[in-house]
Amino acid sequence: MTDSATDLEQEPRWRVYALFALITLGAALGNLSQTGVNAMLPSAMAELGVDVDVGQWLTTGYMLVLGVAVPVATFLMRRLDDRNYLVLSFVLFVAGSLLDYVAPEFFSMLLGRILQAISVGLLIPKMQTIAMTKFPPGRQATAMGIAGIALGFAPSIGPTVGGGLDYAFGWRSFFLVLLVISLVLLVLTFPLVKHGPSSSDARFETLSFILSTLGFGGVLLGLSQASTYGLRSAWVWAPTIVGIVCLVLFVRRQQRIEQPLMDMRIFKSRIYVDGLMASVFLFACYMGVTLVIPLFVQNLQGGTSLDTGLVTLPTVFTAVLVNPISGILADKTSPRLAALVFGSFLTVGSILSVFVDEGTPLWLLSVYQTIRAIGVSGSIGPLLTFALADLKGPLIGHGSSAMVVIRQVAATFGTAIMVLCVATLDDFAAAGSIPAALPYQAAFGFSALMAVLSMFVIVTRVKSR
Repeated sequence: MTDSATDLEQEPRWRVYALFALITLGAALGNLSQTGVNAMLPSAMAELGVDVDVGQWLTTGYMLVLGVAVPVATFLMRRLDDRNYLVLSFVLFVAGSLLDYVAPEFFSMLLGRILQAISVGLLIPKMQTIAMTKFPPGRQATAMGIAGIALGFAPSIGPTVGGGLDYAFGWRSFFLVLLVISLVLLVLTFPLVKHGPSSSDARFETLSFILSTLGFGGVLLGLSQASTYGLRSAWVWAPTIVGIVCLVLFVRRQQRIEQPLMDMRIFKSRIYVDGLMASVFLFACYMGVTLVIPLFVQNLQGGTSLDTGLVTLPTVFTAVLVNPISGILADKTSPRLAALVFGSFLTVGSILSVFVDEGTPLWLLSVYQTIRAIGVSGSIGPLLTFALADLKGPLIGHGSSAMVVIRQVAATFGTAIMVLCVATLDDFAAAGSIPAALPYQAAFGFSALMAVLSMFVIVTRVKSR
């Protein structure tokens, strides 16, 4: 893995851009897959013959495995060169997409989702590391803004793509599209990405991997089951407690070994911690909404999967422009200013969403989600750039991986709370004790709270440098 930010000068620019484009498209496919399944989940569950308690593992299991896979990325970034790293990641995604497309029953489809999640867990840290190490200062935020297409834009339009394909051609068509595109990316990797330096001395620390898997996996598992079993259930607090204990042991071990799976020195940087904190609230705010919106449109308003897709359709034409614009703004001014501008969009859009009900027109709901999407897409890149720019050399890779897995925990937590709001209050709404829209308003209210907290951190702790 490269330690210097001068790689753009050492390598032909077209090779750096090609490498970055391939890995960004791959990460975008993965995040598109993560949320796209939400809109087609009812159709898939009906065909595969499973109920919602089992079917939800197609989404929560994806988030769980992605978080567990990320810590391994730091080792593989040292051990494999760029080409081999991408080939491994794309092969996993191709295999997972193929298995999902032909899945005869639920567990085959779940295995395909697991392979996809492992691939994305490797791609996202690598993408962020390339943006910070292979692009010179003054262009890093722009590169990270483009990476925001994968981190913010792709999951935002996932329900649009998934819902539209499900409605027009059936849910399997979604995985066929993923299969074809990922196969093209795999083929293009060979002529466009060359072999580069790697470290044959990099050692895999097995005990650290076990502790990180049990730690992050336990926390993610507990949180993901909160909406199904309730906060008091042993299925929630038992794996969460085990996960926390293992994470404590994991952190202590990383401080004692020569080649840690995750170098804890990254947390000595206050700038990194501040950027991470703002990102945590950001991801807790927005990821769960991609699951709540289909429930709101289809269950409360009686709409179709196509209606769900149409609600988020305008984000296709707005957020894709916002990502590079926010990066350019961050490079020309400061990451803080860009985060303030776009964080305001996220906060306003999230607060407006709290007031929707069964009578809200789809076009107005779409306007609110577009405002939120602009905020999400425009905030992710500047916050990442702010945090990672304070790290040097190999610490950038460790910081990148840590941000991905911690954000994933935040996203799982936010999703669990929002779905729990809907599931818990829905019975009261069905009985007429509370307004029918209140369960969804509560979920959107939590999202708005997270947006406000993210904005608070940006205002008070994310400073210009």
